[in-house]
Amino acid sequence: MTENVDWLRARGIGRERFAGYVVEYLGTLGYKVERSESTGPMESHLTAHLTKMNPSIPPSASELAFRLYPTSGGAALIWEVPRAVAAEDRAGMDRFVREIALHLERSVATESHATAKIVRPAEPRLPWVAPSPRPP
Repeated sequence: MTENVDWLRARGIGRERFAGYVVEYLGTLGYKVERSESTGPMESHLTAHLTKMNPSIPPSASELAFRLYPTSGGAALIWEVPRAVAAEDRAGMDRFVREIALHLERSVATESHATAKIVRPAEPRLPWVAPSPRPP
């Protein structure tokens, strides 16, 4: 059984369009985002560097990286960087993660007239959070 590494999943929109929503929102926060596509496997890679100072973004989030891949009926988003978050940034990073997820949920639902949606896996994964142990 493979381990779930997805942070968010989109239903009803494709990988390219989902990546567009992520790029657009990070741009409004002051990030310079670079997007690349690969064909084997089909993935979109996003790297973001904070260029405009934003007091609401914790220092651990100055560099971000995401990977998106197609799923049946949508796409999945994997948060890859940062891999570690300083203890003093943890609360700010948790808030930042919630803000991004909520913004993406609203944007996708609004533009698609509620035909597409963002869903969170039962156990969404962030690279700086240790996975919970599986029961025996």
